[in-house]
Amino acid sequence: MSIVESLSPRSLRAPESGIVEVVNYAREREGLIPLWVGEGDLPTPEFIARAASDALLKGETFYTWQRGIPELRAALSRYYARRFGAALPAEHFYVVGSGMQAIKLAVEALVSPGDDMVYLTPAWPNFAAAAELSGANPIAVQLDFSGGRWQIDLDRVEAAITPKTRALFINTPSNPTGWTATREDLASLLAIARRHDLWIMADEIYALYHYAGGRAPSFLDVMEDGDRVIFVNSFSKNWSMTGWRVGWIVAPPEMGQVLENLIQYSTSGVPQFLQRGAVAALDEGDAFVQANIDKAAKNRDVFCDALIATNRVETLKPDGALYAFLKIDGVTDSRKAALDIVDSTGVGLAPGTAFGPGGELFMRACFLRDPKEVAEAADRLSRYIAAR
Repeated sequence: MSIVESLSPRSLRAPESGIVEVVNYAREREGLIPLWVGEGDLPTPEFIARAASDALLKGETFYTWQRGIPELRAALSRYYARRFGAALPAEHFYVVGSGMQAIKLAVEALVSPGDDMVYLTPAWPNFAAAAELSGANPIAVQLDFSGGRWQIDLDRVEAAITPKTRALFINTPSNPTGWTATREDLASLLAIARRHDLWIMADEIYALYHYAGGRAPSFLDVMEDGDRVIFVNSFSKNWSMTGWRVGWIVAPPEMGQVLENLIQYSTSGVPQFLQRGAVAALDEGDAFVQANIDKAAKNRDVFCDALIATNRVETLKPDGALYAFLKIDGVTDSRKAALDIVDSTGVGLAPGTAFGPGGELFMRACFLRDPKEVAEAADRLSRYIAAR
């Protein structure tokens, strides 16, 4: 038996990321315009980095609160009051090592091996992989795609529920499609969860990237006391902190000891000096976040308008999030197309095959970058498409 064959079957089932495969293929190319991963091109702002650096130099390098330092949990409470109009005391917040860890710990808290979790596809692939690694069964329900727009079929969601179902995972605004649930959609999903005694795991990381104006609708707008909703989120997108790996969970205080225990046995807490930077992001970062949103909105228009004008790309401008999800005429294998596009144009896109059922014919582009780069990428892609 080889070394690999001797490993656990569950670990062997962890899939290779279809996004990372393309990134690794062309990461160091000269002249590359990388639109393949979900991050902007700006480094973390100085006021956030300085807060973390000062704390590091002051010696804030010891074990810390498992649930997060009190100052950060209080800052999260203020943030939700300001952005969501939600009166959530600090006891509702749990600081974790990234949005990805927030998802993994929430899965561990909600399901047992063999349970089902229903989610909407096309979807960021890490949720389904996290569920599988915890022994759960991710059950995909496809969004409908028509006329360049994505829509949810609520009857299809409810039909996917069985006695084994424990939770619904809802990401809105959606990565990669940009689908954004209406308040009515969220109320209907919550009603389904109530009827079937299910949890909802809400990923609202892109809530502020809502191009109709204001933030996107949230489950916080429709839920009542006692509803079983757990939120997962991250500092990555709003404040250009993808490399920091700091996120949070919003959950009922009754779950506090359970979540603290799960944090203890995974990372034993997020470094305190990083949390100081996160406090600065929340309390001082509104102007920076708004600048990111404004840039994304303008780039969305430039990028999508150029590709729609080719008459060979089926898409509409997304309602939310940071991505154009493109269906290019003639593309039947998006993995192969992503490799060919980066070779031919120097534009890095993520293949739709990475995003599960319904995404196979699409390509994802993140447009939160320098406007000149986004315009150049749109021009290169338009010429590539015209030449096919």
